[in-house]
Amino acid sequence: MLAATGLEAWAVRRTIRGARIIAAGIGLGRLRSGAFDGAVITCGLAGSVDPGVRPGAVVIPRRVLRPDGRWADCDPALVDALVAAARRCGWLPECRPIGTASEFVRGAARGAWAARGCAAVDMETGIIDAPRLAAVRVVLDAPCRELGPAWQRPASVLVRPRAWGEAIWLLGAAPRYARRAATVVAAALPRIGQVVAHAGPRDPRPAGLPAGGR
Repeated sequence: MLAATGLEAWAVRRTIRGARIIAAGIGLGRLRSGAFDGAVITCGLAGSVDPGVRPGAVVIPRRVLRPDGRWADCDPALVDALVAAARRCGWLPECRPIGTASEFVRGAARGAWAARGCAAVDMETGIIDAPRLAAVRVVLDAPCRELGPAWQRPASVLVRPRAWGEAIWLLGAAPRYARRAATVVAAALPRIGQVVAHAGPRDPRPAGLPAGGR
């Protein structure tokens, strides 16, 4: 599994004991490459671009729009396992595509992604190159609950009192929603294990291991 931030990685480790998780950084900034030999599931938070997809919504896309405009299909077997797990946990997942942005998305930029068919955006899934790809993202910010421009540079929040209220909300919502994404993956693990075990020769390495190792 792959998570962008330390919070998202913490949520996976807290929820799935012994989980093998790669904390890749925002936009995979901590990795040398986005190329993987095995199956990869990204797990964490996202921003909604559709007013109907509100904070807390579980998004399990069947397709991902890459930053260069190309579409990537998620692995159907992995997606089905994750969708079934989300439903068993009591959440009705949104399965429309997500987009992967190269920068923080807010304001009118949300509408541009929505017009291309996306329900939400992240900054990692669409820059991963793997034989099998899936994502579980829980919406944190949305058109109805938009974060201010200060969050483009989180360190600046300390000197912007107007953002302190948002920071208080995030301290409660972000860990809760990150755990929600991890809970879905945890519930899907038995089926995911079967999918990976029957992956065939094109997936010779364990799920989520970067090409060339680390």
